[in-house]
Amino acid sequence: MKTKKIWANMGVENLDRTTKFYTELGFTPNGHNTNDELRSFIFGDENFIIHFFVKQQLEKFVPKVADLSTGNEIIFSISAKDKEDVDQWAEEVRKAGGKIFLEPTNYQQGYTFGFSDPDGHKFNVLYWPGM
Repeated sequence: MKTKKIWANMGVENLDRTTKFYTELGFTPNGHNTNDELRSFIFGDENFIIHFFVKQQLEKFVPKVADLSTGNEIIFSISAKDKEDVDQWAEEVRKAGGKIFLEPTNYQQGYTFGFSDPDGHKFNVLYWPGM
């Protein structure tokens, strides 16, 4: 079998808050997926899509959505062009209302920081020379 496309589906409490957060970070809305149950954004040069469903809607298809206050479902990694880009991401995430769980720091030969969106979905922004 050959996979044509892959995307992520995640549950959120408040679609308007989610839309505001990801719009403030500069992500592109995936316009044809906007309604009372779903908002969708395009991430990166490869156009990775994340759908954000109202949790109650997602739970109709997923037996149990992760409780992000006590655990983690996945961490998405975002590549940065340099250390300054990582620092700028951290500042923009703070302004947009995200929670920093790992301040910008050196990691092996790279540089990274980690954050959660308002619903607790986790991301790290990473600069890795040569990547």
